[in-house]
Amino acid sequence: MLLIKNLNLKYGKKQVLTDLNWQLQASQVHGLVGLNGAGKTSLLNSIYGIIKAQSGDFTWQEEKLKRKHIAYLQTHPFFYAKITGQEYLKLFEKQNPHFSASEWNQIFELPLRNLVESYSTGMKKKLALLGILSLDRPILVLDEPAQGLDLESNEVLKQIISRLSQKGKTIIITSHILDILWNICDVIHHLHSGNIQNSYLKVNFDNLKKDLEKHTEQNKITQINHLISL
Repeated sequence: MLLIKNLNLKYGKKQVLTDLNWQLQASQVHGLVGLNGAGKTSLLNSIYGIIKAQSGDFTWQEEKLKRKHIAYLQTHPFFYAKITGQEYLKLFEKQNPHFSASEWNQIFELPLRNLVESYSTGMKKKLALLGILSLDRPILVLDEPAQGLDLESNEVLKQIISRLSQKGKTIIITSHILDILWNICDVIHHLHSGNIQNSYLKVNFDNLKKDLEKHTEQNKITQINHLISL
């Protein structure tokens, strides 16, 4: 189990996360949703240790959570300049000698001999995904992994996540495309006002959609209706 207790995070005077408590069962796919600016990426960055929260405890299987437990796919992956896809994947070889980049690339079909800077957004996302898959960590954190991917790659991503979950991986995934989360998540958590407001099991996903609609400001809906009627 991944357990987060009393997490507080702020930037300057702006409080982003407030006394957040979050319990995630192991070997499940956990979706994380919220409006833009709700703090989803900040929460993921706190879990991975990219940013330091003002307070909070992180435990994994009743031990202190460490970065070595996590493989993190960021929304916009970073790559060194003048590096090929092949060279990028070699950076991960020592951490998992059993991982075969060439076999995995039969699925992703990336031009690994080309410079990464020549890749499209979707190709960069797939290359970064190959990198984190090679780490074979118990926790995978995927921030908007479908962003930039074509339809076929999205289907491949769903299959990979499903199989990894069956193999015992604990996965946290964010997406603005609810259909993606609907298909692959065991639980979806709603981040609102700096905290996890609700957690929805698959049988209750329809309630999530209704609750998200409630959080849409009524005056915005009124304004939309007014503008479209002009």
